[in-house]
Amino acid sequence: MSEEVKQPTTIEELTPGVELTGTVKRIELYGAFVDVGVGTDGLLHISQLGKPNVRNVEDVVKPGQQVTVYVLRVDQSARKIALSLEKPASVGWDAITVGSTVTGKVTKLESFGAFVDIGAERLAMIHVSELASGYVKSPSDVVKVGDEVTAEVIKVDPRKKRIDLSIKALEQQEEKERVKEARQSTREEAEEDNEPVPSAMALALQRAMAESGVPMPEKRGKKNSRGKQERREREQRDLEDIYERTLRGNR
Repeated sequence: MSEEVKQPTTIEELTPGVELTGTVKRIELYGAFVDVGVGTDGLLHISQLGKPNVRNVEDVVKPGQQVTVYVLRVDQSARKIALSLEKPASVGWDAITVGSTVTGKVTKLESFGAFVDIGAERLAMIHVSELASGYVKSPSDVVKVGDEVTAEVIKVDPRKKRIDLSIKALEQQEEKERVKEARQSTREEAEEDNEPVPSAMALALQRAMAESGVPMPEKRGKKNSRGKQERREREQRDLEDIYERTLRGNR
């Protein structure tokens, strides 16, 4: 059984985002004052009533009504508390930066893209052209409502409250990392064996050897330089002999 969360009793205990239960004490043109049990009434501004374009505060709340509110801001020195009927976003605008990676749930599909809830004040959007590396005819070909997706933030406009995401950019970045790791691994192997990158002729010899059914010589670990040189010379002679026989057989 979970322990019941104790409601703050002083303004010093309040922090932004905390949920409170209070009673509407009085109504003003610009909002309602709510007693949340800390000795100072909080202001529930008309813009924080959870509905757009509210003209009359009493259309939403009335004196004596018990409400659940969330703390937006606290000014302890001025003894002021700003409240909202809507739960504040878990991800602030300052935490959303271009190039960062976010995870969220697809909540809506349109012909031009998908909307994703990443915990911000507004839904983020992934344009149809950013859903995958290849051509996408319809967003529903890639995602569906309820899917959890991870994407890269490619544009943020706090003033317009717009967040643009891209799955394609994240995929391309991951592919670059894979190529980089593969190149690094190949480079390290070449350095370990002290071998140069195969030339076009060497590759042709290798193909001829494979077509003749002769197994390729296995790579070995480091040995003394004289032994390696002798082994390479033998392999080279074998390859050249196979190459010549292959050419003769095709004449």
